[in-house]
Amino acid sequence: MTPNREFSIDIRVPASTANLGAGFDCLGLALDLYLHVRATVISMPGAQAVARSRGVPGTAALPTSPEENLIFRAMTHTAEHEGFHLPPVRLAVQNDIPVASGLGSSAAANVAGSVLAFAVAGQLLAKEVALQCSAEMEGHADNVAAALLGGLVVTFTRDDGSVDVVQKRWPKMIRVVVVTPKFTLETKKSRAVLPKTIDHADAVHNLQRSALLLAALDERRYDLLWDALQDRVHQSYRKALIPGLDEALAVPRMHGLMGIALSGAGPSVIALAIDNFDAIGKEIARRFESRGLAATFRTLEAAQEGFTTSDKRLRQR
Repeated sequence: MTPNREFSIDIRVPASTANLGAGFDCLGLALDLYLHVRATVISMPGAQAVARSRGVPGTAALPTSPEENLIFRAMTHTAEHEGFHLPPVRLAVQNDIPVASGLGSSAAANVAGSVLAFAVAGQLLAKEVALQCSAEMEGHADNVAAALLGGLVVTFTRDDGSVDVVQKRWPKMIRVVVVTPKFTLETKKSRAVLPKTIDHADAVHNLQRSALLLAALDERRYDLLWDALQDRVHQSYRKALIPGLDEALAVPRMHGLMGIALSGAGPSVIALAIDNFDAIGKEIARRFESRGLAATFRTLEAAQEGFTTSDKRLRQR
């Protein structure tokens, strides 16, 4: 394929939820809610990169200028990392992932950009490079690994800064009820309230529960998920930022409900459930509404695949 030949590539990247309670900055799960991008290489001499974007009604769309648009920025970062040239590109973006809601909208954009950089430059895709570049753009790897690979992911960062991941399948019977209050929260602000050090007992608590979550899923001990999602490292500090979060996380056990956690940096809350999805969503939404925030809920399945494209020119090495 010649890099300057005009062509289009469509890519779809899933939303994601991170942490899953105690697994702060290491656990992520892809969800079947998507960012869709069509990237068209512009062969006309002197053409400029441009984007048009549509988002979820009532929320902000992704910025359209190359300087501000995360997809463009991730494309540039990946190209510079790998030392290849990007031709001018026109992006058509349909983002169904609510922005600044704790559902990995920025991670999806970073993954889309990194993968598209390889595609439009005519290079073989290296997923390990896409993961590394996306994580550098995002600042942490849990959401981007889930968006790139799909399913449940366990990520870690080595001392040299390199990122790696172990991918696991998610039980199909466990769905994710996502409750999103009408309240935007930037990840930077949500992370700023976290303490620089934590108590030894709290660290042990979270180590036990993040390990328990993986063991419970592997052994189908779903009765243990309620305990496995309990956190002492980040959720309690973020309650002051999100009206109704304390009440939402305190919803008691009910039929079908396996556990509740803050989704990433918030403000969305996830409930793992095997039945009674609408009632669970309404009960959690009611806790936000009692504090003056309208809230919507949706029941999602885990996306067992990460990004997808029908274009056969995107080959992997």
